[in-house]
Amino acid sequence: MRCLISTTIWLTAAALTCAAQPVRTPSPGDKVISPEVHSDGRVTFRLYAPQAREVTFSGALGVESSPKQPMTRDEDGIWSLTVGPLGPCTGTYQFTVDGVPVADPRNPAIKPAFRGPVSSLFLVPASPPAVWEPRPVPHGAVHAHWYRSPANDELRRFHVYTPPGYENGKGRFPVLYLLHGAGDTDAEWVGVGRANIVLDNLIAERKARPMIVVMPAGHISVPGEVRSPLGSFSAFEKDLLEGVIPAAEKLYRVTGRREQRALAGLSMGGGQTLNIGLRNLNRFSHLGVFSMGIRGEDFEKTHEAALANAERTNQALRLFWIACGERDFLWEAALKLDAVLSQHGIRHTFVKTPGGHVWMNWVKYLAEFSPLLFQ
Repeated sequence: MRCLISTTIWLTAAALTCAAQPVRTPSPGDKVISPEVHSDGRVTFRLYAPQAREVTFSGALGVESSPKQPMTRDEDGIWSLTVGPLGPCTGTYQFTVDGVPVADPRNPAIKPAFRGPVSSLFLVPASPPAVWEPRPVPHGAVHAHWYRSPANDELRRFHVYTPPGYENGKGRFPVLYLLHGAGDTDAEWVGVGRANIVLDNLIAERKARPMIVVMPAGHISVPGEVRSPLGSFSAFEKDLLEGVIPAAEKLYRVTGRREQRALAGLSMGGGQTLNIGLRNLNRFSHLGVFSMGIRGEDFEKTHEAALANAERTNQALRLFWIACGERDFLWEAALKLDAVLSQHGIRHTFVKTPGGHVWMNWVKYLAEFSPLLFQ
């Protein structure tokens, strides 16, 4: 009886508490759809901000960067902007509300940022699906691993893609070490760059060899050094060569041979690829540099050994692939890299593309670069 009385009192108290809670009044923002991709490739972005004085939109629309554009407010306090039509693509965007950058609250697809504001993601689909879109093919897996870095004795993380059928197989695989940019983390090549989807589709079409892809964290600092937004390049080299590679090749069925080990990256990761790859030709046989070049540093002095003996370097490198967009802010740096390599007789491929310093280009570069690996 005592239990029954106590339960009754509790239920009554709970009911009174619930009854006392104010009922939320629905708002026009509850029905906002953003982004809305139209059948003709136009995309409408919306934000419910009735108290805002000014809202602008900026982002990357396919391979082009979009400067800030004003959004229009309706009588319900919903701001909107329609762009396009766009071709099949992925993109990133953000709103700026009275000077404050924000992600789209109606869109669960976001790009976390190592520095700067968080962005939202969108996709304009293709028919049939593009190489960066999910298709009904066998899928690989993505794993996350923590390890203690030999460079600064901190716990750090890397992501790994394993090809379809890896878990039930026994063979060993070549490996691509894939590096991110300055605004990213080790999760972005999957979360934004769709590397796992691209590889799934290319492998299913037999356009790329099944491979393992290791995606380490590129930002690192060490005690006693002045902290930089990009971290320490020398510390990252130590972390990659002595931490990430041994850990990955112990955990996964990697061949471990130089001939089947590639290094590639975008922007900051492209710079890391250049500096580490050319100094460690005994470890890497394939290099991919996306949206990066020579940026004022004494490149020829730093890489004198590789540049001075073109015959040896060309024998060591089975593939040296460089790509950059004509409207990328690093376009001139990429041209300079192409010229210096040509001047020294270093065999390489230089790919010029439309557009700028955006993820859609890097997704396309990965899709073009991957089939060339380990042939």
